[in-house]
Amino acid sequence: MPAPELTSSAADVVVIGAGAAGIGAGRRLLQAGRSFVILEARERIGGRAWTERVGGDPIDFGCGWLHSADRNPWVAIAESHGFAIDRRPPTWGVQAGGVGFKPGEEQDLQASMGRFFERLEAEDEDGPDRPAADLLEPGDRWSPLIDAVNTYVNGTELSKTSLRDYVRYADTDVNWRVPDGYGAVVAAHGRDLPVLTGCAVTAVDHSGRTIRVETTGGTVEARAVIVTLPPTLLAAGAVCFTPDLPDKREAAEGLPLGVADKLFLALDRPEELPAGHVFGRTDRAGTGSYHLKPFGRPLIEGYFGGTLARDLEAGGVEAFAAFATDELAGLFGEAIRGRLRVVAATAWASDPLARGSYSAALPGRADERARLAAPVDGRLFFAGEATSRHDFSTAHGAYRTGVRAAEEALAGLGPA
Repeated sequence: MPAPELTSSAADVVVIGAGAAGIGAGRRLLQAGRSFVILEARERIGGRAWTERVGGDPIDFGCGWLHSADRNPWVAIAESHGFAIDRRPPTWGVQAGGVGFKPGEEQDLQASMGRFFERLEAEDEDGPDRPAADLLEPGDRWSPLIDAVNTYVNGTELSKTSLRDYVRYADTDVNWRVPDGYGAVVAAHGRDLPVLTGCAVTAVDHSGRTIRVETTGGTVEARAVIVTLPPTLLAAGAVCFTPDLPDKREAAEGLPLGVADKLFLALDRPEELPAGHVFGRTDRAGTGSYHLKPFGRPLIEGYFGGTLARDLEAGGVEAFAAFATDELAGLFGEAIRGRLRVVAATAWASDPLARGSYSAALPGRADERARLAAPVDGRLFFAGEATSRHDFSTAHGAYRTGVRAAEEALAGLGPA
């Protein structure tokens, strides 16, 4: 298939990446009436927001929850595009049917987790940085499961998570879902923007009066460029900048993407299982979180994070399926093995255009977010969830940084 070609050789602004941040930037530039083009290496828009219909049901391979939904701009956006919102609270805090827990253990776990988050909230967001694992109670039997929860939240173990970064994360604890897919909402909001898919940016030369953006589909010149690439790609030098930007590479290295992967299993005789959430095991950090019958569908959505997710990715879909089936059989009995069928699985760490799921600052590197977000020469601007101080790891954080970067670019461009 031939590479796509640019239909114009010049624009006021080039936006690199058509994920949530690139779409946020595009909407603001469209509102301002400026000429722009969004260049996307994938054959689809949305980035790490991605919905596909599998077996008739929409499945979110990427982000699936409208976190901080009471202040999340995607809620109003979704409704403006005709999407329904499921406002029922999540069941993360309850083990469906109490399986895997002895009497009183669930309450004990909740008390331990409550103390952990109280210690977290008591920390100064600008205080000394250290691994978040320092907040675990010595000898607490629930520490492995608290660590497991962190792999779902941050994509990393607590020992690899910056405490200062974690404290800065702003969460209203209101979490809703889109039955037809969060990724479908993001894609719908970018559908009328000038996006060229299948067009990878290879180099950005900002040494001259105008900026030359080299792509697999040709060259375009712009007065400003908004970069929304994941920090993993910036750190790896996936795009060559001239002059070089070692400061950006170094900042990106401190914000690697943690890993969170999903496995979707079709479930026969779903009426025999309770609805809700279960942990696979309670005695280890390497365990799955399972959403039973989401939206009432005959599915199990497994969620795996951190080192476990990376290890399972190395073994492919079969490894995810075997691991999840063993954990589910431990909870519901051996007979469940014959009732499960693999529908789909993700592999975000292996995705060459992501190399992970969402950013988690390394201990001591929380301030790299501001460093990565800082404009260069009033012409290069940076966006993406990794550049958000308080809403990192989320699609709404990415969207807001895209709007912010577009406004910075517009201020630099001056009147149209």
